[in-house]
Amino acid sequence: MHVLQTPDHQFEHLPDYPFVPHYAPVASNLQMHYVDEGGPNAEVVLLLHGEPSWSFLYRKMIPVITKAGYRAVAPDLIGFGKSDKPANTQDYSYKRHLDWMQAFIDHLGLNNITLFCQDWGGLLGLRMVTENPDKFKRVVASNTFLPTGDIKMPESFVQWKQFSQTVPEFPVGNIIQKATTTELSSDIVAAYNAPFPDESYKAGARIFPALVPDSPTSPESEANRNAWKVLSQWTKPFLTCFGDADPITKGADKFFQQMIPGAKGQTHTTVAGGGHFIQEDRGEELGKIVVDFIKANK
Repeated sequence: MHVLQTPDHQFEHLPDYPFVPHYAPVASNLQMHYVDEGGPNAEVVLLLHGEPSWSFLYRKMIPVITKAGYRAVAPDLIGFGKSDKPANTQDYSYKRHLDWMQAFIDHLGLNNITLFCQDWGGLLGLRMVTENPDKFKRVVASNTFLPTGDIKMPESFVQWKQFSQTVPEFPVGNIIQKATTTELSSDIVAAYNAPFPDESYKAGARIFPALVPDSPTSPESEANRNAWKVLSQWTKPFLTCFGDADPITKGADKFFQQMIPGAKGQTHTTVAGGGHFIQEDRGEELGKIVVDFIKANK
């Protein structure tokens, strides 16, 4: 496996991202970068990003969470952010991402976790929840889903998958901009592009759409069906807070609410003005939603 590491100078002068870097080994030759803010003994809020973002997406939520007395842990998935980047798309699979995330959780010894997950953060995080139920205390799902391939994907996903696999230059910052409701400044767009000095660093970002289980026989489809069996009996607190301007995951919040017992009676929220990258559009508001959810479900 040929592994690339983004030079540190790519991350100089990031706006509103003052966090000290931390690194955890998740395989013999792979290091995962993460933000770890707040008291080391405080309750953990695990913030999982998706495609093609990184922990920079959580810069608005982290201060709200830590100010309330909680510990915010935001890793960069392998292939993203400051984490190591295998250079071959064949080095990535849904299962490998799960294994890397499991190694991360085990290395840090995380327990009593409140998960906040968006986009691929849900495809990974919800599997982590169902495979480590004793480690997770609460779940907040935002603009995400857990597909099995048994329901036909919308045409928008089919087009996105085709685009990701064929476009000559994968325009990460532009992708983020198009899926937000706010106009991003040039330095913020640059921050989303920062992990990828050239196309050779984008194997993980490029292949992610092709790893989504989009047919009943996709790898991990059966494992996701089994995960739904666990979620259908999940009684711990489960909250949805989806953006009202995200066409990609629209309706998935209602499905979670209907299927998961722990979602009953929770104050589910539709966030006004929240695009797909809702953390970028309404980060401070989301941070408060998470804090209020924890306090209401001690």
